[in-house]
Amino acid sequence: MASNSFFVLHVLVMFSLASMALSDSLSPSFYNHVCPQALPAIKRVVEDAVRKERRMGASLLRLHFHDCFVNGCDASILLDKTATIDSEKTAIPNNNSIRGFDVIDKIKSEVDKCCGRSIVSCADIVAVAARDSVVALGGPTWEVPLGRRDSTTASRTTANNDIPPPFLDLPALINNFKKQGLDEKDLVALSGGHTLGFAQCSTFRNRIYNDTNIDSTFASQRKANCPRSGGNTNLAPLDPTPALFDTKYFSNLVSKKGLLHSDQALFNGGQTDNLVKKYSTNLGSFSKDFAESMIKMGNIKPLTGNQGQIRVNCRKVNV
Repeated sequence: MASNSFFVLHVLVMFSLASMALSDSLSPSFYNHVCPQALPAIKRVVEDAVRKERRMGASLLRLHFHDCFVNGCDASILLDKTATIDSEKTAIPNNNSIRGFDVIDKIKSEVDKCCGRSIVSCADIVAVAARDSVVALGGPTWEVPLGRRDSTTASRTTANNDIPPPFLDLPALINNFKKQGLDEKDLVALSGGHTLGFAQCSTFRNRIYNDTNIDSTFASQRKANCPRSGGNTNLAPLDPTPALFDTKYFSNLVSKKGLLHSDQALFNGGQTDNLVKKYSTNLGSFSKDFAESMIKMGNIKPLTGNQGQIRVNCRKVNV
């Protein structure tokens, strides 16, 4: 009797694995049968990492964003440089600033241990870790569609071209997001991810010394830690509460206290002003739209079915 039960269970698992391999669409229940322990394991590691360093939540969110904007959400950002891999880690938007790789490694190790094999993709881990980071810092939750597979290539050139730099004006930002299938609402909602985290002096120096649409007291405060030359990696918070998901990022924009030029561009007399104003006083509306836009961004050009692979080591293509 026991052997019959084991046989039935084995057949069910094999059937589930076969279904996973053939699936060409994402689903929140993708791992429910083959490894129901996967998502709780990701959550545990993320919560532990954020507890140790609150800033890590913002870093894991940014990792997902920078992954998805370069040829889709395929974990290409995690690949180290080799003779055949042009690593995105050294692209201008990422070099010496993108973080969280060690946390992703730890999650992968824990998930593979729970599942007994490598069946959860690195791309899915990055997507779920971003969601769990937002929740850990007081933000909304959402069901992450799953079933992404991992790329076997990376592109530093595409990262340089497609990740929006911090000096863009509104028309360029709209076009950049439109290229990814994202609209103006997505642009404003996802930019609200800057309610979390910090930016380096090199990304906002030009704004605090040369922009005119900036509160003078705010600019002076930022200049104290960001000189005209040197101090490129000195950090400043993107909003007054960088470890709490709230609306202060948007109220800062209304007060001309956006840290990045591209932040303030969202509230500078253009077509996104009204949405910024709405979010600045309505956390519920911002949270709802942010969650919806995160799902939409997470659906950018995923590899599914037999495309790509499930990496054993998130930093390397399987041999």
